[in-house]
Amino acid sequence: MNRFLDPSIFWGDARRAYLVIGLVPFGLIGVGMFLQHVVGLDPCPLCIFQRIAYFFVGVFGLLAAVLAPRGAARGAAALMLVAALTGAGIAGWHVWLQMNPESLSCGPGLEIMLENFPLTQVLPRVFKGSGDCAQAGWTLLGLSIADWSLLWFTILSLASIASFFRPLVRK
Repeated sequence: MNRFLDPSIFWGDARRAYLVIGLVPFGLIGVGMFLQHVVGLDPCPLCIFQRIAYFFVGVFGLLAAVLAPRGAARGAAALMLVAALTGAGIAGWHVWLQMNPESLSCGPGLEIMLENFPLTQVLPRVFKGSGDCAQAGWTLLGLSIADWSLLWFTILSLASIASFFRPLVRK
């Protein structure tokens, strides 16, 4: 097999697997920042929460890479999986809102809500969705940003599960 197509390059040991899983979310956050600051797409509140989930997947992935092959890496990997599944849930909700925009009315942006309401009122309102969350805005290959985010969170969740159940050290 061609060396560059061999999956053991990335998954040869737990440390390398965790490192790859930990770095990918930061690249995805970078893409989001590019779309925001260069292309001019303002993120909706659910997009912001997805970025936060990506951040935690990345942090826990890098922490697991540092801790591997010690058993504590599994704890960090479990937190990485929880963050990835949480992000997948948020992205799935976002996709649903985009597929059912008639159920929404436009609401204030996240910044306005955080300035005017306590956090206990902001979170339920954000997850209820706003008009901004229902707009796909930008697409690539027919998929919206929320669709791509759901796809990436699914990939990160599956990779997290696969790396969690791998032996920490190659035999």
